Amino acid sequence: MTRSISIILVDDHALVRDMLRQRLDQEADMVVLGCESNAQDAVQRCSALRPDVVLLDIDMPGLSAFEGGRLIKNQCPDTRLIFLSAFFHNHYIDQALALEAAGYLTKNELPDVVIQAIRQVMTGAVYFSEEVQARIVINRDGVQLAHTPESRTRLLTERELEMLAYIARGFSKKKIARTVGISVKTVEQHCAHLMDKLAIHDRVELARLAIREGLVEP
Repeated sequence: MTRSISIILVDDHALVRDMLRQRLDQEADMVVLGCESNAQDAVQRCSALRPDVVLLDIDMPGLSAFEGGRLIKNQCPDTRLIFLSAFFHNHYIDQALALEAAGYLTKNELPDVVIQAIRQVMTGAVYFSEEVQARIVINRDGVQLAHTPESRTRLLTERELEMLAYIARGFSKKKIARTVGISVKTVEQHCAHLMDKLAIHDRVELARLAIREGLVEP
């Protein structure tokens, strides 16, 4: 008997989680181990259950989906990450590819497409929605953006981009430190570096830049 594909769903919208769970539970070769509403809880659940696939919404409160994905991959290297989002900005795609995500689906896809994606990534392949495919190339070197976006944010490290997104969402430095699990002093250092690189020292202007660049949703 073929082993079922184990899945964890992560989305802060209960309706989306429940709809997907009900649909996936109808598949004989799939089992949903659990549902979480944020990336922090998803990391803990994945560490305990080590699922085959994690369906991870991108825009959630608290720990960023990409930081959560990084922690999941560190603890469960065999787990495949499939990101879900209503948006497909280059910055989102770039961060997903940096984590070697197995898939990136837009939320306008039908549940049957999600099922197809899960089965495909379990074969070792990748699966991207058409809107995402239009922005990437897949070759011998792997998967990457077809056109590197020209932006001041390209000067930032992945951690600095993460800090910028948290600032844009109104997080205090203490809250960022608690969320990410680093010291306030380290957060302050990252924030100082990103402000110097961007030549912006006003939180409102930083938030506006983050929204324009697609790092957070307005």
